[in-house]
Amino acid sequence: MDNVAGVFPLNLPNLLTVLRIMLVPVLVVTLLGNTPAGDVLAAVVFALASLTDFVDGYLARSRAEITNFGKLMDPLADKLLIIAALISLVSLHRLAAWVAMVIITRELAVTVLRMGATQAGVVMAASMFGKVKTCLQIAAILAVIAVHGQPLWVAALLYVAVAVTVLSGLDYFFGLRRRMNQRESRAQLGG
Repeated sequence: MDNVAGVFPLNLPNLLTVLRIMLVPVLVVTLLGNTPAGDVLAAVVFALASLTDFVDGYLARSRAEITNFGKLMDPLADKLLIIAALISLVSLHRLAAWVAMVIITRELAVTVLRMGATQAGVVMAASMFGKVKTCLQIAAILAVIAVHGQPLWVAALLYVAVAVTVLSGLDYFFGLRRRMNQRESRAQLGG
């Protein structure tokens, strides 16, 4: 049992991360199922799951309960939620496939880059740009779920979210490249 506690420390932030992962299939079923008020329920599930993202990070920092499990699973839970919502909305013909592909590609590319950087000993913390991107993605997806017919304001929010997604991906890439070059320069000077 101690081994499990070492891998998955039982604290509120980690439980909220696991809850977010568990809400992903619920979101997909509520979106794709032909149930009365399914969109309202899907919007509530997506909003609740998104809220756990903000709450778990805040609690982990404020309570000094940051764990390796949380560092790994929190971003993964975010990606699963966003990707599941996007693919479901595309399959319902409520979102253009290219929008979903741009966002999904950026999310996966940054995840792969982050893993590679971690292996190289470089840790890139989430930037304010990345946090704004996440908020815009959540707001845009929630609007597409909750509002049918995509009025102008929803379309505008969606395009702003896509633009910020691309720009934050570029910012992450060039920031990581700069950090890797600095690390390499320091290693050459010291070695």
